[in-house]
Amino acid sequence: MRKAILKTHRLTGYFPCRTRGGISVRAVGAAMRPGFSPRGGRGGYGDRGGFGDRGGGRGRGGFRGRGGGGDRGGFGGRGGFGGRGGFGDRGGFRGGFKSPGRGGPRGGRGGRGGFGAGRKVIVEPHRHEGIFICRGKEDALVTKNLVPGESVYGEKRISVEDGEVKTEYRAWNPFRSKIAAAILGGVDQIHIKPGAKVLYLGAASGTTVSHVSDVVGPEGLVYAVEFSHRSGRDLINVAKKRTNIIPVIEDARHPHKYRMLVGMVDVVFADVAQPDQTRIVALNAHNFLKNGGHFVISIKANCIDSTAAPEAVFAAEVKKMQQENMKPQEQLTLEPYERDHAVVVGIYRPPAKQKK
Repeated sequence: MRKAILKTHRLTGYFPCRTRGGISVRAVGAAMRPGFSPRGGRGGYGDRGGFGDRGGGRGRGGFRGRGGGGDRGGFGGRGGFGGRGGFGDRGGFRGGFKSPGRGGPRGGRGGRGGFGAGRKVIVEPHRHEGIFICRGKEDALVTKNLVPGESVYGEKRISVEDGEVKTEYRAWNPFRSKIAAAILGGVDQIHIKPGAKVLYLGAASGTTVSHVSDVVGPEGLVYAVEFSHRSGRDLINVAKKRTNIIPVIEDARHPHKYRMLVGMVDVVFADVAQPDQTRIVALNAHNFLKNGGHFVISIKANCIDSTAAPEAVFAAEVKKMQQENMKPQEQLTLEPYERDHAVVVGIYRPPAKQKK
């Protein structure tokens, strides 16, 4: 073996070791700079951590890791200043919809994630009665809160003062509600308006039901049918504070089981995502929907036939409706809020046209 020649390096405590293979830098532990581990020791500049342990330049933490600048967190990741934030769930109005915290539109430092980041907002009536648009930094669909001071699923709320009158509105997230998605998609009529009686099939936890409750107001009624007992518990908790919601924890395939609870209604809305959903809606329409009443059905193509093209599935469902005295008047896809979904709006047993 050849002898190695040690010379003091300009960095304190480092000695370049001249060997046959070139120069390798080694450190003497006693002379090491505090907080700096030259070999990394699960750390260093390029391991899991930062300037000594788990925090460094390219590892799990530090400048590019979970808590730093470019990965899951920090200024540009899932959390922190530029996450998917906003208020709602999959991003909302270009990053305006998830947590009520700090999320700008996909990666900016954003504001406070709300209606214009604290600026004054204006609420205007939508062309659909009982629904409003909040104009701010980012426009949002809102409904007038039937129970001021209470949120149902952590949605954003805003209060508007007009003189001494204070009105509270709740943001309606189109990524979590088929009706909101249809409205923002430009549906011509939803037939859900103040004073209406609505039979809601597939109520789940009551997210959309709560907004329908806002729209129909204290003079209206929402019969919310949900089969799952787990979701039904959440639905009942929502109904405790909203007196115009009547929860029905029962299978919508058997309307005779709840016929004593539900009266005649003006509108049937269905979001049941079942292969036989048209038959389910027809059974309920025959039992509870007034002649000349309306239906709104959300169709998920994959739940009916995952092998066929969505357009073919929608067309087949429309034909089934026509065979049940249900006359479809409008069909609308829910892109970009839902993939392979459509909403069909129509009239049940339309009155015969009178000859002039």
